Amino acid sequence: MNFTEIALYRQSCRNYDSSRMVEKEKIEAIVSSARLSPSACNGQPYHITVCTGDIAKKVATATQGMGMNRFAPDAPVQIVISEKPYVKTAAIGAKLKNNDYRSIDIGILAAYITAEATAQGLGSCILGWLDSDKIKEICNLDGAARLVICIGYAKENEKLRDKKRKEIDELITFSGE
Repeated sequence: MNFTEIALYRQSCRNYDSSRMVEKEKIEAIVSSARLSPSACNGQPYHITVCTGDIAKKVATATQGMGMNRFAPDAPVQIVISEKPYVKTAAIGAKLKNNDYRSIDIGILAAYITAEATAQGLGSCILGWLDSDKIKEICNLDGAARLVICIGYAKENEKLRDKKRKEIDELITFSGE
């Protein structure tokens, strides 16, 4: 798949085949690609925790407050992205420019993870509704849990949905010569 195909096929999967485990090689491909994602000053101010089995179920449960993410326990892999401190140069830049580079870096990381999952024939869903304290305890993290990404095979009846996006002229401005 080229990047445009990945962008067209990637969607938030909320209908996982809980009976189908994800092969170790595919998980390794996902985290290998994630490791290559760009970050401010190459600081990678995050940690990736790959959860499977009972730990994945516990993490999924920690994303279900107020009835949210009911599908999460069906995904056999939960990837937790937790926050780590900035490297010194990125910390200085973030303070001087009043910009949260860490959140930007975590967003880019999540995009790499979900893109590679799609290239591997897997479904993914980025979850921001989560109980960080509970996930920190479950995964023994020293930084706040910022995102959980469900990974697994979509059920066979899962169809590619139409992408609802703004029109190009509403979203993009070309400036210059």
